[in-house]
Amino acid sequence: MHEKSYRSFLKAVSWRITGTLDTVLISFIILGDLKIAASIGLVEVFTKMTLYYFHERLWNKVKLGKTKHNPEYDI
Repeated sequence: MHEKSYRSFLKAVSWRITGTLDTVLISFIILGDLKIAASIGLVEVFTKMTLYYFHERLWNKVKLGKTKHNPEYDI
């Protein structure tokens, strides 16, 4: 099965929202400063979303663990 590139993009966005909230929370707990924690989260949201998108696209090319769609076995 082939994934369209926009699916990888949407997955990257949804994952980054989750990841960024986690980063901001951890940064706030460690630093005690919401402004700095939010700044860290803002920077990492763009860098990690970009890295995730390319990571997904590369893995989409890897055959390991993929099977061809076979309607006979679909439930």
